[in-house]
Amino acid sequence: MFRLEHINLVVKDIDATLDFIQTAFPDWKVRGKGSSEWYNTKRHWLHVGTDDNYITLNSASEGQNRDLRSNAPGLAHIGFCVDDLAGIASRLQQNGYEIATIGADHPHRKTLYFIDPAGFEFEFIEYLSQVSTERNQYGGETSAIQRVGSA
Repeated sequence: MFRLEHINLVVKDIDATLDFIQTAFPDWKVRGKGSSEWYNTKRHWLHVGTDDNYITLNSASEGQNRDLRSNAPGLAHIGFCVDDLAGIASRLQQNGYEIATIGADHPHRKTLYFIDPAGFEFEFIEYLSQVSTERNQYGGETSAIQRVGSA
């Protein structure tokens, strides 16, 4: 058995990214925070999530995040399986976050992508079937993905 415990991100503004994450997942709490040194640079960090899974946010980033419109190597997006895609989308949009991409229409899932203030893309996917072969069906889309936001 295995599970993904955490994702570690370096961001320019911890509070801005924390706001995005807690808007999407209002039940997530800051589990801990502190300061450390990373290759001679002092930075702040925090863990936000549940008792079992979390995202680490670290300050003191330098440079720009990967251009999501490019084919440059790096993180493309972080995907979360959710029960209420419409609720997450509503909360994010009410707080000023724009949909970046609408996933292709599919009979067994719905997906939306948002970009957080640090430039990381978050995918939220709601499965419409409990049958694994349907959930994991590749093909069957009835439309193309739509890029709607400014990545």
